[in-house]
Amino acid sequence: MFNGIIFNQGIVKKIKERSKGLNIFISSKIKLSQKDLGASIACDGVCLTLISVKNKLYEFYLSNETILRSKFKKIKIGDKINLEQSLRYGKRISGHICQGHVDTVANIVKIRTKDKAQIISFKINKYYKKNLIEKASILINGVSLTISKVTKDGFEIWLIPHTLKLTNLKNLKKNDLVNVEIDILSKYIKKFINEKK
Repeated sequence: MFNGIIFNQGIVKKIKERSKGLNIFISSKIKLSQKDLGASIACDGVCLTLISVKNKLYEFYLSNETILRSKFKKIKIGDKINLEQSLRYGKRISGHICQGHVDTVANIVKIRTKDKAQIISFKINKYYKKNLIEKASILINGVSLTISKVTKDGFEIWLIPHTLKLTNLKNLKKNDLVNVEIDILSKYIKKFINEKK
């Protein structure tokens, strides 16, 4: 479990193709060691298992299912990745409860600047759009955000300067893909109501 608050980033340094997925190697200042092998780390919001550590180069395995559902289908060397370690007991939750189970990707259709903030409009598959609720939480590239508006084809979010400073969201541009995890509470409540009908 994660809470979508980002303090660390990394850079993809190496990609190794496998018959049923990829191994990616990320360089970062995040503090992980051999004792953390097997730990879950959210990489741009995707829960991945740490499988090796060497000189601050961290290796993760991506299955074909993960690649299919995420923006990692277009991963390349040099990509900047948001990193978050799993929650520990007693840790403050400043964002929202996140699983690291990415539902789908969204496409950026417009970026506007207002004062020092950015307003980003996304297009998302209509199958997932039906679960979006204005003012609900949403996870974008591992960052806990609030849906400011549900639109005809997707949704909008506001990014404040602090979020832009600490995450890779500052690098987003029109037509980029982002990883999306819809608030688990929204999905559970909708499923419960549908089953009651």
